[in-house]
Amino acid sequence: MSSPRKSEKSCRSFRDKDKEDKEDEEKGGFVHKVKEFIEDVGDKIEEKVGFGKPTADVTAVHFPHINLKKAEIVADVLVKNPNPIPIPLIDINYLIESDGRKLISGLIPDAGTIHAHGSETVKIPVNLVYDDIKDTYRDIKTGTVIPYQIKIDLIVDVPVFGRLTLPLEKKGEIPIPHKPDIDLEKIHFQKFSSEETIAVLKLRLENKNDFDLAVNGLDYDVWLSDVNVGGADLEKCAKIGKNGVSYMDLPITFRPKDFGSALWDMLRGRGTGYTMKGHVNVDTPFGAMKLPI
Repeated sequence: MSSPRKSEKSCRSFRDKDKEDKEDEEKGGFVHKVKEFIEDVGDKIEEKVGFGKPTADVTAVHFPHINLKKAEIVADVLVKNPNPIPIPLIDINYLIESDGRKLISGLIPDAGTIHAHGSETVKIPVNLVYDDIKDTYRDIKTGTVIPYQIKIDLIVDVPVFGRLTLPLEKKGEIPIPHKPDIDLEKIHFQKFSSEETIAVLKLRLENKNDFDLAVNGLDYDVWLSDVNVGGADLEKCAKIGKNGVSYMDLPITFRPKDFGSALWDMLRGRGTGYTMKGHVNVDTPFGAMKLPI
């Protein structure tokens, strides 16, 4: 049988516990009320003054310049500021991935200011060097097209809301271009004399890319038997499907006496060495390219 003192002690401990629980509830309720009050004040300020969260969207991704070494990528991000005061873009973090693998990432600090009640297109330039990604991922080959996903975090500072991060994403494809293979299949002579000869070079162009090439011009110089027979800048049109072949005629004019016996060997069917250098201008689904030949 318990003593009255022990029973009294137990009752007191229960009363103390009830008191502590009640105090915790009151504290929790107080904190909750303060939080609601702050949120209510923020909402009222937002309503009266007109503060709101900015919005952003990746409207486009461009490839201003692509060659065999790198691709220049520019992402256009439209940012809208509904607030009555300018808001600063504190940082821009970007990451470009392909099938979950990092290709390149970076940070642009102090990226500017978005005007009050205005919108700005923020351009994010990125240089993707092909050798870097091909050295890292051996399965990425020249002439292929790889998927990409660009992830952008815009960090802005807005009154009432404080520092906000606006996450953005955009998907697309990036080409890894391969220069076209060009072979001189034959030379057709249209006019022949010792002082001037006019000929047409019959070229075979092979597209080694997984995307179409629309040839719209080329510049070239030709050497026959180590003698420069000249060149030209031509506007030529030819469409070469992906991994396809096309043919093109290029005119040249030269003086046979500059060749010595090499030309006569060529005319007799014995053949001679040739070199051709220049560039071919092509349109692609990713923009214009100037590729070496």
